[in-house]
Amino acid sequence: MKRVLVTDDVHPYLIDGLTDRGYECEYRPSISLEETREKIGSYQGLIINSKIKADRHFLEQAKLLEFIGRLGSGLEIIDLDEARKRGILVLSAPEGNCNAVAEHAVGMLLSVLNHLNRGDREVRRFEWNREKNRGRELKDLTVGIIGYGHTGPAFAEKLSGFGVKILAYDRFVEIETNLENVSICNIVDIQNKADIISLHVSLNPTSKHLINREFINGCKRPFILINTSRGMAVNTKDLLWALKNGKITAACLDVFENEKPSTFSAEEKDLYSRLYEMDQVILSPHIAGWTFESKLRIAQVLLQKLDAHKNKL
Repeated sequence: MKRVLVTDDVHPYLIDGLTDRGYECEYRPSISLEETREKIGSYQGLIINSKIKADRHFLEQAKLLEFIGRLGSGLEIIDLDEARKRGILVLSAPEGNCNAVAEHAVGMLLSVLNHLNRGDREVRRFEWNREKNRGRELKDLTVGIIGYGHTGPAFAEKLSGFGVKILAYDRFVEIETNLENVSICNIVDIQNKADIISLHVSLNPTSKHLINREFINGCKRPFILINTSRGMAVNTKDLLWALKNGKITAACLDVFENEKPSTFSAEEKDLYSRLYEMDQVILSPHIAGWTFESKLRIAQVLLQKLDAHKNKL
């Protein structure tokens, strides 16, 4: 019987589905990367999230491995060239959590436009500052979406009822849309016209530090930044500079360059402390795609893709 190592928390539907398909599952959600490296040589299947880095050295130990299932979308944790060379099928499930990410992005945007976090804190302190917390409406604003694979279109769909204009750009995907308020454009159009810029990109050499001082200075108007994709897509130092100088008026951040506070250097601790103190910044701990519903959908998508590629296993 072929064996699958599951290295992270998954919906029981995935375990049951793999078992029904004839696999013996070892469910080890607390297993470390080091332990996984030691054990991987005896498994045909592997289910991972971000803690497992399937680099070339890792895959060299995976002598029997036939497939890797990624819980979510980010494939930068897998050496895709090495996997291809070894005939290892790589499956991801961005379709499983794109709706969750889109809803989260809308929630963060509405919160920052209407100062909900600050207003909540002030009311709890018996402060009543109505004029200070006067909000802005989304209607008639222009939203630039960079990255239009799965979460970008989902975000556009969520925004379609707000009366916004949407500019969509993707470096790798040929964009097709039936939403009347979406215009396909280039990145310069977004810099020239967007009031809000939302990132929905994978991490690759072209997206690392995409939002930096040069990009920000190229924007014709101050804008709100939303990042629910990959922390490395934004240069945090340049973001802090832009927030201080009003070039970015607010930021909604679910992802960060370093997402392990216990490993912060002295410089990072100072940098993030200054960012966290800003009222115009809304933060969440990389949970945009982390809903009860997406947990099930990710399992369903991985099983569907496994079935679609079963002739390759």
